[in-house]
Amino acid sequence: MPAALPSIPHGGLSYRNGDPRQRLIVALDVSTAAAAQKIVAAVGDSALTYKVGMQLYTAEGPQVVRDLVASGRRVFLDLKYHDIPNTVGAAVGEAAKLGVSMLTVHSSGSGKMLRSAVEAAKTCPDLIVLAVTVLTSMDGSDLEKIGIRGTVEDSVVRLATIALANGCQGVVASAREASTLRAELGDAFAIVTPGVRPAGSKVGDQVRVVTPAEAIASGASYIVVGRPITEAADPAAEARAILGQISG
Repeated sequence: MPAALPSIPHGGLSYRNGDPRQRLIVALDVSTAAAAQKIVAAVGDSALTYKVGMQLYTAEGPQVVRDLVASGRRVFLDLKYHDIPNTVGAAVGEAAKLGVSMLTVHSSGSGKMLRSAVEAAKTCPDLIVLAVTVLTSMDGSDLEKIGIRGTVEDSVVRLATIALANGCQGVVASAREASTLRAELGDAFAIVTPGVRPAGSKVGDQVRVVTPAEAIASGASYIVVGRPITEAADPAAEARAILGQISG
């Protein structure tokens, strides 16, 4: 991504400061830095944080992250690390050097892997390590097919408990499980909720979807919104509409 993005001022990464922009993460699920730059420019100051996932990172590599960080944007690096502890720790260390604000690991990777990730992230004290619980594209029948018994909610709570016990600062989970996580595990951790769609939007390949207002009401700290914003005729206006729903 060319360093053409204007810098924007912002405070620390916290969803508790009253600015709804702190709670919105825009997903850059595109294949080129140019397409990502166009989205970021169109959204303007209506969002502060952008998700760089496997598609964009595989296509463009770490430079797209460096450029976003240099322009004052925060980056949620969503690569869902899941490997042996040493490999994951090394990857998290490299992500920390890039200046990302949040990153994901899979909570099913075991306590050792999670601890390795958390330890590697300590080189950047503000970096939030999030553990993915159950993907929002999965439902109970999907879990049963891979040998996991019990409800989706049972699995989410179990995996979140493991993640928090091993030092992760938050989890990634559907808002449909967020209220249960808050009730059972408290408020001292972040919940990032993907699969968020404004009312009337297409669901796509997501299964457990909710609206922005429902996600926040359920206990989500941050929501991830992609196509409803990035494919809108006016991305900034759509982002502002979602901010209004968050505030409400």
